[in-house]
Amino acid sequence: MSESTKIATAILDDEYVELQKVVREFANEVVDPVSAEHDRNHTFPYEIVSQMGEMGLFGLPFPEEVGGMGGDYLSFGIALEELAKVDQSVAITLEAGVGLGAMPIFHFGNDKQKETYLPELTAGKKLAGFGLTEPDAGSDAGATRTNAREDGDDFVINGAKQFITNSGTDITSLVTVTAVTGQKDDGKKEISTIIVPSGTEGFVAEPAYDKVGWNASDTHPLTFTDVRVPQENLLGTRGRGFANFLSILAEGRVAIAALATGAAQGCVDESVRHAKERHSMGRAIGEYQAVSFKIARMEARAHAARMAWYDAAAKMAAGADFRREAYIAKMIASEAAMDNARDATQIFGGYGFMNEYRVARHYRDSKILEIGEGTTEVQLMLIARGLGL
Repeated sequence: MSESTKIATAILDDEYVELQKVVREFANEVVDPVSAEHDRNHTFPYEIVSQMGEMGLFGLPFPEEVGGMGGDYLSFGIALEELAKVDQSVAITLEAGVGLGAMPIFHFGNDKQKETYLPELTAGKKLAGFGLTEPDAGSDAGATRTNAREDGDDFVINGAKQFITNSGTDITSLVTVTAVTGQKDDGKKEISTIIVPSGTEGFVAEPAYDKVGWNASDTHPLTFTDVRVPQENLLGTRGRGFANFLSILAEGRVAIAALATGAAQGCVDESVRHAKERHSMGRAIGEYQAVSFKIARMEARAHAARMAWYDAAAKMAAGADFRREAYIAKMIASEAAMDNARDATQIFGGYGFMNEYRVARHYRDSKILEIGEGTTEVQLMLIARGLGL
């Protein structure tokens, strides 16, 4: 355990420390041995997801009355950080399953929707996708083109979504979809959120993407061709879809920051081990200042990232406005993950270019952390806007 991890553990309550220990053991003893195989074969880790469900990880930040564990985003983030140290694909499956899949229904669903979907989602028995991004609507989600027109008591949906995580697995039960449902008085699009169950006629998860990284996570483009669902599948208030998803993304940025911190710390841990074991010209390479200083800088990045997401999670738990802290944490942590992955690969030399090594997977996996759930540039724009610039 690195010094910064020891310090971070010391400031956590006992229940968080115990959770951290349990998930760390699970990550090292259960997830890590099969990570390389799933990555190499691009296979979804169903058995790992099932075990995470049995451990209660999918229910961590939800109250017990909806099938959750009664925890918070700090406990959720701790689990993500530990998993991401060894396998980002598994970590993002959990992050998206909770933050993007179940959370919209928890926050905006009516009692019937919660009773119908949340028990299986919070138990990890089912997954849900978050249908926001489109070919022409990424950071500019207001450019949404997917349309849902009223037809009697139904919505008829036509359009396409892309880069949707957990949307095509054998246990995916639904996708929440943003769609244009009309026009507001000011002429802007009225965007609403609609639940589309898997298997609905006309709803297709197209073949999975061939990605650079996160090879064991499930990511698909989705198409909707005259997809008919009852209007009771409207999630939340009509016309509030865009605003609702912005709040979901704010929470998601804290979770992604925790995941990215785990990736950054994983690179530190691997580099320290390698620097002690690998010898060159009669000395462990860690004895060379060029290597030790590089690792020291990596450790500083990981520690700063951890403190940033802890800060955001603490504000969230207190019911305070945490958006600024979420933007900062997401930016710092995602950059730390990418920078540490690059430096770890350099420290490993030729070994770092071999996919069998964890640092190689981190190098491929970490770039998306600077893009997904709001690019680095979007975080900077939002931080600057908060300063009145």
